Amino acid sequence: MRPLDFAPLSRSTIGFDRLFDLLSTNSEFEGQLEYPPYDITRSGEDTYRITLALAGFTPDDINITAQQNLLVVAGQKADVTDHEYLHRGIPVRPFERRFSLEDHVEVQSAIFTNGLLQIDLVRNIPEAMKSRRIEIGEGKPAAMPAKGKSVENIRKAS
Repeated sequence: MRPLDFAPLSRSTIGFDRLFDLLSTNSEFEGQLEYPPYDITRSGEDTYRITLALAGFTPDDINITAQQNLLVVAGQKADVTDHEYLHRGIPVRPFERRFSLEDHVEVQSAIFTNGLLQIDLVRNIPEAMKSRRIEIGEGKPAAMPAKGKSVENIRKAS
């Protein structure tokens, strides 16, 4: 697949460079093995859950790291076998799965039960960034600065 060219869009947008980088590097992820299998669900307006199927692993074999805008789940099973396998169909190979997170998405908890690792995420948008309604008042408008004290007149005088 040919990589997409986002140059025309990046010339007329500001602050979307991270999104364009993610979209243009999508070809890296196409060849990535689908191990371990996982689901991503949305359980509420600002809550998400990532579920990874990790048969054969224990919580001690798994490492979860949350960085800014990135969640990394890695697993390494100690290869301790005291018997010979005739067929090994349950994969327990090392893995690293990366998830890009939106700004303000944080890991809330992680639970491992019955071979499934469930990671709960929540989006915490600061109050200053949330939309708010501006009340419109009635009455006289605020007084405008005197003609001699406007910015333009100050610049002309200097």
